[in-house]
Amino acid sequence: MSATRTLILGVLLGGPMHGYKVRQTLELWGAQHWANVAFGSIYHGLGQMAKEGLLEIVESGKGGQTVYAVTDDGRREFHRLLEEFWWQFKPIVDPFQVALTFMNHMSKADLTAALTARRDQLKTLLTMNERALAAKRAHGAARHVDETVLLGSMQIRAQLEWVEQAIEKVDRDELP
Repeated sequence: MSATRTLILGVLLGGPMHGYKVRQTLELWGAQHWANVAFGSIYHGLGQMAKEGLLEIVESGKGGQTVYAVTDDGRREFHRLLEEFWWQFKPIVDPFQVALTFMNHMSKADLTAALTARRDQLKTLLTMNERALAAKRAHGAARHVDETVLLGSMQIRAQLEWVEQAIEKVDRDELP
């Protein structure tokens, strides 16, 4: 929830808005791909942070139309969380690494097929990231938001390079 809290507070630093606008902003940024944010949790987060005094209700409404603004406590909480995210390294948990651990339990043909499928998926993801970046720019997303897509693309390229090398190693019987 702290990533979602930070995102909500950060979006609202730009000015008061209702939950649906917060969601639209996060969708434009592609936050669901890099922050593990569930859009349904935005509305719960808004209500919870209002109860905690981090947000204030500027205007009441129905169906996501309640307008929220960040309080001074909310600004402090945002900066505390932001600093924590900048200075604390948390490894990315990827189930693919679990699969790698047990590649020796696969036949050469199955391992090659799995790696080839992974390679193809990674190439598709790179294409999607390029399109997402173009769409963000076309819809006026802030330039610094592009960096999340660019970082994701670099991570995908690194994994793609590893997968291509692994396929060659399997072909030469160097793996597993």
